[in-house]
Amino acid sequence: MRFLTCVAACALGGALPAVAQTPNPADWPAVLEQARGQTVYWHAWGGDPRINAFIAQVGDVLSERHDVTLEHVRLADTADAVTRVVSERAAGRDTGGAVDAIWINGANFASMKDQGLLFGPFAYDLPNWPLVDTDANPAVEIDFTLLVEGYGSPWAMFQMVFEYDSRAVPEPPRSLDALRAWIAENPGRFTYPQPPDFLGTSFLKQALYGVLDDPSVLLGPTDAVDYDTVTAPLWAFLDEITPNLWRSGRAYPANEPALGQLLADAEVDIGFSFNPGRASAAIADGELPDTIRTMVFDDGTLANSSYLSIPYNAANKAGALVLANLILDPQIQALAQDPAVLGFQTVLGMDRLAPEDRARFGALELGIATLAPDAMGTGLLEPHPSWMTRVAEDWTARYGTAE
Repeated sequence: MRFLTCVAACALGGALPAVAQTPNPADWPAVLEQARGQTVYWHAWGGDPRINAFIAQVGDVLSERHDVTLEHVRLADTADAVTRVVSERAAGRDTGGAVDAIWINGANFASMKDQGLLFGPFAYDLPNWPLVDTDANPAVEIDFTLLVEGYGSPWAMFQMVFEYDSRAVPEPPRSLDALRAWIAENPGRFTYPQPPDFLGTSFLKQALYGVLDDPSVLLGPTDAVDYDTVTAPLWAFLDEITPNLWRSGRAYPANEPALGQLLADAEVDIGFSFNPGRASAAIADGELPDTIRTMVFDDGTLANSSYLSIPYNAANKAGALVLANLILDPQIQALAQDPAVLGFQTVLGMDRLAPEDRARFGALELGIATLAPDAMGTGLLEPHPSWMTRVAEDWTARYGTAE
């Protein structure tokens, strides 16, 4: 059902429109002309109403400025879109593919890049690329230790923050060991989404950083180390905290919105998110109490970027290129950073913007729960994608069969 809209408009067979010539992103006027009238099917996570509303707003601007229609194909898991492209190649459908653009990073990006399933490189030719702050944020060109090389255009930066109710937790734990002790002293008041959910598995990776004497091993593939020895402290940590989790570790929230709802309902006192502005946005919407605050660990929390990539066989590559460039527009980036909308961190450099565009960001009220940029601490590099896949599988085998 997730692909129903896309299937209806991009059905296999003779109903497909003629396949357009592959666009050259270095010839932007030609890209704009070719994109005119196209419908771009952006496969992106659809589990958050705010994100869905933001994508709809981007679609409105895309239509008004460029006569390009945007259809949001809402995914529960990005892997669904990857599987779609893999299946199309297996069927010999090398043109006219149903997936025009994907919100992607991590293992999904690595898989598509390794298999030659991405169009590009294109990002460096986007007119708005010079606004991207690659000097201050070199991570926008490195996705989970892998060079992006222009096969994805970064459009948002994220860092894990812990969200806590300051009434119940006046002094939040600022390290993994402190969190371990807090969980023991406050049984039932903490949990994490069930892996292989992205946020849940990210908590496992954050925990790995906290239990390892030498976390640099995480930057290489799992088969380059003694995996069982490296992960033994992680399983010991989880064995210790699991009986004191929400519902005694017999059930877990499904994803980030579900974890946020537990915090809103005061069923837990500490949650976490990869969006530093999520809590302020939820407070503004009346979904969280105004006593919620955010913090990071003193020794750092995971940080990464999200990308827009275009499959090699996309039917509407020109329209997808225009979408990728539009999302880097200062107006759209400021909209995404507004906590009342999303609260995402921008990939743009303020010193690269025109005065009126800098003013857009300067006018933003970050919100009472959002940390100032200089209070975000160290952003830890995401481990190699193989760690996310393997620890999620092992977690499921160890803990995922309860209830």
